[in-house]
Amino acid sequence: MAWATVVLHGDLNDFPLSHRRGGVAHRRGDVVHRRFVGRPAVKDLLEALGIPHPEIAAITVNGAPAGFDHRLDDGARVEVWPAAEAAEWGLVPVLPAAPEDLADPRFVVDAHLGRLATYLRMLGFDTWYRNDADDDQLAAVAAAEGRILLTRDRGLLKRSVVRRGAYLRSDQPVEQLVEVALRFGPVDRWRPFGRCLRCNTLLVSVSREEVLHRLQPLTRIYYDDFRRCPGCGAIYWKGSHHARMERLVDRVRASIPRSAER
Repeated sequence: MAWATVVLHGDLNDFPLSHRRGGVAHRRGDVVHRRFVGRPAVKDLLEALGIPHPEIAAITVNGAPAGFDHRLDDGARVEVWPAAEAAEWGLVPVLPAAPEDLADPRFVVDAHLGRLATYLRMLGFDTWYRNDADDDQLAAVAAAEGRILLTRDRGLLKRSVVRRGAYLRSDQPVEQLVEVALRFGPVDRWRPFGRCLRCNTLLVSVSREEVLHRLQPLTRIYYDDFRRCPGCGAIYWKGSHHARMERLVDRVRASIPRSAER
């Protein structure tokens, strides 16, 4: 029987220790001692502890950069960093860069997080969401379209086809939105109110006359600026609902440190 010492940095310590897969682990602060059999890949050992691989940005084994497939020997010292700390220390990324890493983030959101999906679309982010999507479909969309998978299901994030994703710590939609914005969506990439909240399609401006037949009497009188969704046909204008969303955008922006805005 062999042992590895695992040092968890930053918010990787948020994950409760798992004793699944027959291993034994002891934790003291940010250091975990894990027993294992054979020569497991470092990814397997870390996920057996309960840490989904998309949460991990950098790994060292005995002081040297390592990938997820690095095989562990008895006495190995494994250090693991999340994205923020890995960037701060200039560590070698555990995965090579891909084209989608440099583009504006696109998301696929778990079926249980409908309010978060709406809020992300409100900020202008391309967000795939269906309230009847199962885990197989969510993982497949994330893999096929290079989307970032957002969920509170650690098992879903551990699927091998998922390259980028996040386990959301909060169960409150606004707090979840702040989490996502801090990690993936800096303020300079926000494009508020340009996307349909219902179906994710980009909105187009239309004249009042084009939608007049669909407006309520008071809306016809007081509003002149309208946008329509080419996908589902929904119409948007700057009514009281828009003012509430503007206040929410301001609230989220105020929650983000100025140093993290870009």
